[in-house]
Amino acid sequence: MSHISLWDILKFTVKGLDYKFEQYRLNTGATVTTKIAKGEVKGAKRMSVWGNSYYSFEGIPFAKPPLGELRFKAPVEEDPWDGVLDCTGPANVPFQGNMIFKKYKGSEDCLYLNVFTNDITPSAPRPVMVWIYGGGFQLGEATRDMYSPDYFMSKDVVLVTIAYRLGPFGFLSFDDPSVDIPGNAGIKDQIMALKWVQKNIAAFGGDPNNVTLFGESAGGTSTHLCMVSEQSKGLIHKAITMSGSMLCPWALPPQNQWAYRLAKALGYDGEEKATEIYQFLKTVSPIEIQKATPTILNKEEKHNRVMFAFGPVIEPYRTKDCIIADSPLELMKTSWSNDIPMILGGTSFEGLLFYPEVMRRKATLDEVGDCANLLPLDLGIDKRSTKAHELGLSLKKAYFGEEECSINTIMKFLELCSYREFWHPIYRTALYRMQFARAPTYVYRFDYDSADSNAIRRLLCGDAVRGACHGDDMVYLFRFMFSHRMPMDSQDCKVSKTMIDVWTSFAATSDPNCASLGDVKYEPLGKDTTTIKCLNISNKVDFIDLPELEKIKEVWNSFYPQGKL
Repeated sequence: MSHISLWDILKFTVKGLDYKFEQYRLNTGATVTTKIAKGEVKGAKRMSVWGNSYYSFEGIPFAKPPLGELRFKAPVEEDPWDGVLDCTGPANVPFQGNMIFKKYKGSEDCLYLNVFTNDITPSAPRPVMVWIYGGGFQLGEATRDMYSPDYFMSKDVVLVTIAYRLGPFGFLSFDDPSVDIPGNAGIKDQIMALKWVQKNIAAFGGDPNNVTLFGESAGGTSTHLCMVSEQSKGLIHKAITMSGSMLCPWALPPQNQWAYRLAKALGYDGEEKATEIYQFLKTVSPIEIQKATPTILNKEEKHNRVMFAFGPVIEPYRTKDCIIADSPLELMKTSWSNDIPMILGGTSFEGLLFYPEVMRRKATLDEVGDCANLLPLDLGIDKRSTKAHELGLSLKKAYFGEEECSINTIMKFLELCSYREFWHPIYRTALYRMQFARAPTYVYRFDYDSADSNAIRRLLCGDAVRGACHGDDMVYLFRFMFSHRMPMDSQDCKVSKTMIDVWTSFAATSDPNCASLGDVKYEPLGKDTTTIKCLNISNKVDFIDLPELEKIKEVWNSFYPQGKL
């Protein structure tokens, strides 16, 4: 985000300090203690910005710190502790780069979760909602700075926000079984946290038999991965994937000797032997690893829209912790999660996510050419072939007409990105649910464009650009450091309350229909794959035909052989 000016950084700093003061002011000073499987934990009583009181338990360990011999490895269950563990404030965030200030933050000792509830001893166990943050598997945290539970605490649910390892710390993978690092440690962190929920959530008034897993972007993809893994069977009873699917082209990065290339970038001069590379990487400081990680992508990979090296993988061999060992498409046909209800969807202008990248390097647009590099990755065709050229030109015509891709047509490029990176994968996920799921599947589309409260768009694009950007829906579910204070009588607040009502109704009953929808009937998908209807959340909420469907069918589906979607 190098387009951010010093003035912008100053504004973000002031806004962040104001938020920190607000959070300090909302702490009542009262505490509460409860006993869980490994020991006692002390939480804080807080007030929400909507005036509700709630209990906050932050920084509860669910696994041993993944340090030393545990770096890059699958998580190991935490040890018991003596006395009362102070969980009144935030824990370390996972080690990562800082998007705005271009520094590094966090710690490898990061496997902690937070629990929020407005009643620790309710008369009946409450629905549990477990949140997984996004950030492209490279950034993210579970703190109140980013995901404050204020809005959810107006409802009778227990909210859990979990941390997981990022970048190479969470997603390094070796083919050699002797190293015992097949990959997906970050997803295994998430499943370890779900197991913790089963064992401990009753101590916070939660129902372990009614757990909804939900997440956005990489968190949505993580949710989908958990849904097809045998490791999480019985741990999840409903799911909501927001702007993420394991079918997204960035969800499973191509495997291109990433561990070896990372080691070489850090000074390793040995052979490509997994055991030696692992021993080398185990000794390098996290800052040096983080510095080197973005440098290992080459120009061709970037041109072909490979966004990062370290993300989820189809594991090269099976272990007792194996998350995914088969084709995602095959897993979706037979997964146990076909028997649990699901909501999936996204925002109407997802592609605004890439606005800062393009504005930082406008040559990205000039290099698009015949659009062959923007074809779906899983087509498996040589991007330099005649066939790729022909398909690329059809894609170019669909979005640019007779114009060239340039700074003058940037919004058309970003619209294409909306479909490529998000909406076509979301559609394909819905298609598989329609064909193979036995439980209801609901689709939503977030189209609300607020000048004030669409904080992700404002952060990434500034105030001159409009639209519902990737991540803007999340701002209406969680208060965070850079979000706008919504007046209680505003349309922004009404949208937030509607979304909270829909999400928590689904968590409680498996049915998203609720009072906030009024006369609108939110129906699940049927078996007719020629049509998809969605709950469209805009200035008014409606149940409509999915607006993206026409271009999905006419353009994106045409790239795949019959029956190969």
